[in-house]
Amino acid sequence: MNKKQLLKKIVAALNKSLRLLENAARASHAEATHESSKAENKYDTRGLEAAYLAGGQARQAKEILDAITAYESLTLKDFGPGDAIDLTALADVELDGAMASFFIGPKNGGLEVELGSREVTIITPQSPLGRNLIGKKTGDRWTTTIAGAISKYHVLSVR
Repeated sequence: MNKKQLLKKIVAALNKSLRLLENAARASHAEATHESSKAENKYDTRGLEAAYLAGGQARQAKEILDAITAYESLTLKDFGPGDAIDLTALADVELDGAMASFFIGPKNGGLEVELGSREVTIITPQSPLGRNLIGKKTGDRWTTTIAGAISKYHVLSVR
């Protein structure tokens, strides 16, 4: 798997999310400021609700823009079998008998990107799984409890 290609796909997915959010924020802003949203009585909160929604969408768009900047300035490191997992590592992990691929990124954990025939999940070092993976090496095995569930892990490879 080519990590440069993965990085491009992450940025593309974030840009797509950003465009959707910007469109939604503009629509919410238009709704909030349209004359039909003017309160008809003291209980009519349509305009206020649309304004809150537009503000939340704008903040979320700013977070995605910050993530795009972080990924575009990210320096990818090549990891070998004896190297410990850290930021920019691409790790193949057996998780309770199923194989999963994880990229350790600075932001937007949970984002899933297709790379070739594999799905790669972005996780951050701050997430529970990220904290468990950081420092592990190819061949490491461990059992842990996350959110009340016991899981068995085995690092198959680190790139």
